[in-house]
Amino acid sequence: MKNIKTNLKNNNTMKYKVNDSCIGCGLCESTCPEVFHMNGDVAVAIEGEVPESALAAAAEAKEGCPVGAIEEA
Repeated sequence: MKNIKTNLKNNNTMKYKVNDSCIGCGLCESTCPEVFHMNGDVAVAIEGEVPESALAAAAEAKEGCPVGAIEEA
């Protein structure tokens, strides 16, 4: 896994979004439920900043997405 500190924006915050290629497998939700949840057949990310305690798990979810549907917002 990459060092997540290199991915942080200048103000030490991070946000994610799930794009339209999501296949609804639920991997992100199971990896980081603090940030990702299922909404019907697709995943969505919280609208706010990722809590510091969830940064590593959120980055792992992004890297583990089988279709690359998780993007930095």
